[in-house]
Amino acid sequence: MFGFSGGESVPIVARKRRYMVEAQERWPFLTNYDASTIKAPQQLITMLKERSSLSLADAEKDVREWMAGKNF
Repeated sequence: MFGFSGGESVPIVARKRRYMVEAQERWPFLTNYDASTIKAPQQLITMLKERSSLSLADAEKDVREWMAGKNF
């Protein structure tokens, strides 16, 4: 999701970086390393569930709401 792969354009990298900053503002426990290793929404959901003591359903809802309208 937030990780960068070679050959991405400047706008794509900038968008991913902005999303990563937004995620870290929403969930302050996310470190730069954490965010850079998240490749799929399910990984973010699992991390949120484990670190914030939310139920799986609440973590899924929180992540889905945050992702709405974003282009990963």
